[in-house]
Order: sequence, then C-alpha cells, then structure tokens
Amino acid sequence: MAESDIRAYTFGTLVTAMVTPFTDDGEVDYGKAAELAAKLVDDGCDGLVVTGTTGETSTLTDEENLGMFKTVRDAVGGRAKVIAGSTTNDTRHSIHLSRQAADLGVDGLLVTTPYYNKPSQAGVQAHIEAIADATDLPVMVYDIPGRACIPIQTETLIRLADHPRIVALKDAKGDYQETTRVLANTDLDVYSGDDGLTLPLMAAGAVGVVSVTAHVATAQYRALVDAMHAGDLATARRLHFELDPVQRAVMSHIQGAVAAKQILKWQKVLPNSVVRLPLVEPTDAELAPILADLAEAGWNLEV
Repeated sequence: MAESDIRAYTFGTLVTAMVTPFTDDGEVDYGKAAELAAKLVDDGCDGLVVTGTTGETSTLTDEENLGMFKTVRDAVGGRAKVIAGSTTNDTRHSIHLSRQAADLGVDGLLVTTPYYNKPSQAGVQAHIEAIADATDLPVMVYDIPGRACIPIQTETLIRLADHPRIVALKDAKGDYQETTRVLANTDLDVYSGDDGLTLPLMAAGAVGVVSVTAHVATAQYRALVDAMHAGDLATARRLHFELDPVQRAVMSHIQGAVAAKQILKWQKVLPNSVVRLPLVEPTDAELAPILADLAEAGWNLEV
C-alpha cells in the first residue's frame, strides 16, 4: 500500500491521545500545547485526540476544552486530523460541547462510552447516535470498559456502524475475539486503544493506533504502523519488541497521563509534569520501575 493510501483513513493511522500541558500553577498552558502538537505531527502523527482521557478532560472546564481544540487546530490544522474529546456521560452536555467544537473547525469527535451511569446497551447506542446526529463531523467511538465500567457490546458496535457519521472505533476492550468480530462485520476503521496490542490488532485489520506512548516514541510508532501496512512483519515485530519496555514504562505502573508527562519532562519537551487533582505527580518509588523499563529500552534520560 502506498503511503498516500495509508494516510487516507478518516483520522489517519498514528493518533496520539495528547496530554494537556499545565503551567506550574495549574493553568492550561496553551503555548506548550501548541508546541507539543506541532512536534508530534513533525515526528509522524497524522491525528491527535485533544482532551481525551489522557488530556485530563474530566478536570477541564468547557472553556479550557474549547481553548485546547482551537489551539491544536491552529497549530496543526491541515497537517493532521484534530479529534475533539468533547463527550461526557451527559448526552446533552456532550452535544453542546461537540457543536461548539465543530464550530471551531475540528476534524472529528471522540465519543466515549457513557461512564458511571451504567446505561443499557440501548442507552449506550442512543447516547452515541444522538451525539453523531448533532453535527456533520465524523465520529470515532471509544470502547473503554476499564474506565466506563461497561463495554460496548459487539452487537451494539455493529449497529452503530450503520450510522453514516460513525466511521471509526478506538478499541480498548482488550478482547481480541470480539474485536475480530467487529472487523469482520463492519467497515469501521478500528484503532488499537491499547499501545501494546497495535501489532496483533493491525494483523487482524485495524488501521492503526490511538496511543499514549507515542508521545515519547513517535517515530518508532510511525515506523511500526507503516511496516504493518506494508506487510513487513519482520520489521513490525522488531519494533514491537523494542517498544515493549517503553509501553510498560508509560502504561503499566501509574496513570498514563502522569507517566507521559513525567517522561516528556525528562525529554525536555515539557517544562514540568503538573497534573490536576485527583491525579498527583509520582513519588520516587513510583518512578523507579519506569526508569528501569526505560533503561531496558536503552534510554538514558537526565532525571
């Protein structure tokens, strides 16, 4: 597959779920957000999720969410797809924020399983379709039972795929068999929502990954995704093994946004690792296994 074809998917193939940088006093640092977005795209991302889970959306005001959408769109618009994390467990609020995001010129919406409420599958479907009906933007559905407490059942996903604006799925279910059923029975562009499952899910037909670890290893993820599209399994497998300790560093020990910000600080990409309560910065004891994983990957960071 030619590179021009690889990049033709609605939301690209390498999408980073961006952190939201903060100043030392906890305010959104829009300048650093613009710099980070540009760097991620320069290094190989063709899509960015803005204020998703990793962007600490649940502790941002509507004004801050919208400010981040505009900031990132202005920074990378035309070079990468900007996907707004504009949805919550409140359908009406999600519609309101999604319409405002559309007015700002984002390229699509990330619609998360409604969490906490624990609706029926009929309620999940109605929630997602109501948001998809509210704008003309394409939608990526986010199935994340570990955070939402409920899955989006495969039968529900198959029904949702009939909606003309629901075009993609970020799959963080961790159930390869069920994802296989989605791939076999829909035309959705499926993205791995688990960094470590990028290779096996792409082997089954996923188009790429929505990644947290790609913040700190963008070029390696770009090469992995491109190798899978090219059918170069040997290269993809080598990169998968190289990335494994980095993925563990980011995703296995502490909350992903916390770990990503800490490593970005060590890489001199961000000036600090500030997060908002209820997230807190890691202790030295929590950082030790992260540093050990990065050392296993051959990384020697100044900490």
